[in-house]
Amino acid sequence: MAYLFLAISIVGELIGTSMLKASEGFTRLYPTLFTIVAFVISFFFISLTLKALPLNMTYAIWSGVGSVATTLISVLIWKEKINTGSIIGIAFIVIGVVVLNLFGAGHGEAKGATETASSIVQK
Repeated sequence: MAYLFLAISIVGELIGTSMLKASEGFTRLYPTLFTIVAFVISFFFISLTLKALPLNMTYAIWSGVGSVATTLISVLIWKEKINTGSIIGIAFIVIGVVVLNLFGAGHGEAKGATETASSIVQK
């Protein structure tokens, strides 16, 4: 279920980012409202995701997929151009997300760290 929440959060972020561009600096009402609603949805669902998945992995996936998908949206919908440097940078983002998911902190380690942090905050 956590990955479903993460996917919903990513979609919200993509819609919010696209509507942010369409709002033209918050000068257009409806795109501005869509931006706010989409980001609220995105942050709500990422908060639900963080109940089950480690922060480092969740944020890496959220920002990595968001970056790649936002680039595709900017090219396909907004007709923006990208260059070789952009493609290489995006490839590094994808590689970083894959490496973090394969070799980063495991679920058990993050759970223990969360419990320790919670007990420190409560004291």
